[in-house]
Amino acid sequence: MSFHSTAAQLVTLASEGEGNGGNHESLNPYLTGGGALFALLLLLWITTRFNRDR
Repeated sequence: MSFHSTAAQLVTLASEGEGNGGNHESLNPYLTGGGALFALLLLLWITTRFNRDR
């Protein structure tokens, strides 16, 4: 299978999923981004608690 035929199949597959705009109704980008930010800040806080020089 060549690169060109693989890319053509991926483009076809991607265009089939755009019937409803490509977005799922239950995914709120602000909630997703806020949750990711909270998780990263929590991990940063945990890392800094364990990385103190005593």
